[in-house]
Amino acid sequence: MIIHNVGYNHCHDADFLIDRPDGSGDYLLLVLKTDTIFTLDGKDTIVPKNSFFLYKKGTPQYYRCLPMNTFSNDWVHFLFDDNEEMEFLSLGLQYNVPVTLDNILFLSFCIKSIASETYSNNKNRQSSIKNYMMLIFNKVSEKMAQTNPMSFDNSYEMLSTIRNKIYSHPFEQRNVDQTAHEIRMSKSNFQHLYKKYFNVSFTNDLINSRIEYAKMLLSNTNLSIIDISKQCGYNHYAHFERQFKSLTEYSPLEYKKITVASQ
Repeated sequence: MIIHNVGYNHCHDADFLIDRPDGSGDYLLLVLKTDTIFTLDGKDTIVPKNSFFLYKKGTPQYYRCLPMNTFSNDWVHFLFDDNEEMEFLSLGLQYNVPVTLDNILFLSFCIKSIASETYSNNKNRQSSIKNYMMLIFNKVSEKMAQTNPMSFDNSYEMLSTIRNKIYSHPFEQRNVDQTAHEIRMSKSNFQHLYKKYFNVSFTNDLINSRIEYAKMLLSNTNLSIIDISKQCGYNHYAHFERQFKSLTEYSPLEYKKITVASQ
């Protein structure tokens, strides 16, 4: 994890407002200690206190406190490193979707610890920060499983296993027919339930997993771009380049030059 900024138990007056049409340039994790008004898809929604919220990088950020109230939260501005985003997605978590928890004390403790590690000279601070962040994600994922009745459905468990496979082994050759057959499900039912549970189609999720893996390889290895495309499951480089650019706005070569220059 690359931590840009972190705040613990910050309090604000009633005029508190965040208005970032282009986002903050990174991911923003929020742990809300007071009720908060979020503008999501053009509509105002009250997200209750004791909630977790994660803005995806590049997403507009609009939130404010309730009228005549104060606002309090913990927050972390960060970027994923290596294949950490794949770990996050494999937990079934979603961006820009609030998750209300019974108690946020543990999450708040983790963020306080992240702040302490970030501004320390501790030898292992980077690994400690990642561990605290993954603890937060794991606990939120567990809460979602407890509160979402779909999570106890056998089909959900099977599809979660498939999703974990594609994010941990994105280079494996897969298609809808083969994967539906693997779990003894009809193609139409498989596609319907996958989209219902994870809010993304299987095909798009598979592409996302491969592009995230490609980004990690481009940033951290000296492999040629052709070899990287093959390691991400692509038989034709042109296909890889087209899908990579559609998701990142850069060609693989451009992305590699940018990441190498920033290191």
